[in-house]
Amino acid sequence: MIADVLGAPVSTAERFDDSADVALFPEEEALLGRAVASRRAEFSTARLCAREALGGLGVPPVPVLPGPKREPLWPDGVVGSITHCAGYRACAVARVSDLLTVGIDAEPNAPTPDGVLGAVALPAEIARGEALSAAHPDVSWDRLLFSAKESTYKAWYPVARRWLGFEDADIVLRPDGTFTSRVLVEPPVVGGVPLDVFHGRWLCRDGLLLTTVAVPAAA
Repeated sequence: MIADVLGAPVSTAERFDDSADVALFPEEEALLGRAVASRRAEFSTARLCAREALGGLGVPPVPVLPGPKREPLWPDGVVGSITHCAGYRACAVARVSDLLTVGIDAEPNAPTPDGVLGAVALPAEIARGEALSAAHPDVSWDRLLFSAKESTYKAWYPVARRWLGFEDADIVLRPDGTFTSRVLVEPPVVGGVPLDVFHGRWLCRDGLLLTTVAVPAAA
């Protein structure tokens, strides 16, 4: 699924269940503490995806630990992102020589809970979503918007090192499987160019929504 959205030079891995037996690194095991079985399984499978994706770059298995904002910390020279939701876990990584940053997010293709859309969406986004829902009712556009905001944040934070609120990005979703995120706050400057627009791709398949943002490295 994710390979259909992110191709080379991104290395990806995904799982649709937690059936694999995963031996965690001690540092990863320590993060779980007394976590319930479902949380342990979700975490372990996500780390397995990370190892498989890193392996695609020729990087040996290493602990993938969280940073100050719960972002995954990758080996030197690597950028990446992890996502998990019911029935899906995935990871995407790339070398910094190829990508500046990458963000991925997966969600069930189902409406957001009551009150969530109003909390995360701008009025213009809600209006656009209503039009998209009328034309393409097979996609949960409110949940897709939420996912696109998540993948945008995951791509933003490693570069900006600052919080990006739901209201701080205006996202335009398109039926062709693409979206654009326009940042509404002061952006980081990379190579003399403000990083104020992110271009993403999305996919709806088998009851799941997947959004991705991949920013090429500066030439």
